Amino acid sequence: MDKLSALSAFGALSQETRLDVFRLLIRAGEAGMLAGEIAEALDVRQNTMSANLSVLLSAGLVKNTREGRAIRYFADTDGLRGLLGFLLQDCCGGRPDLCGPLIEDIACKC
Repeated sequence: MDKLSALSAFGALSQETRLDVFRLLIRAGEAGMLAGEIAEALDVRQNTMSANLSVLLSAGLVKNTREGRAIRYFADTDGLRGLLGFLLQDCCGGRPDLCGPLIEDIACKC
């Protein structure tokens, strides 16, 4: 991920509702959630949710599929991987052995 893409992702996550949506979709996993379900779970109007989902989609943090008239959203793990990789690419002065515990700690917080 390049700097501009990372800034777009950070910008998308810097708003409370969008951060809540992204974390909710991370928890939903491979099943994802319908847009209406997300709006209901977070008590947000559907038109407001649609705008927030659009920002997350443009930032590469979510993806979607159409199911008839509904749209199901998923956390884009490739986008998340790219963002985390961008943050950690220079971790520990190029000594990956020092980053291991940090990465394991992040990955194991289930």
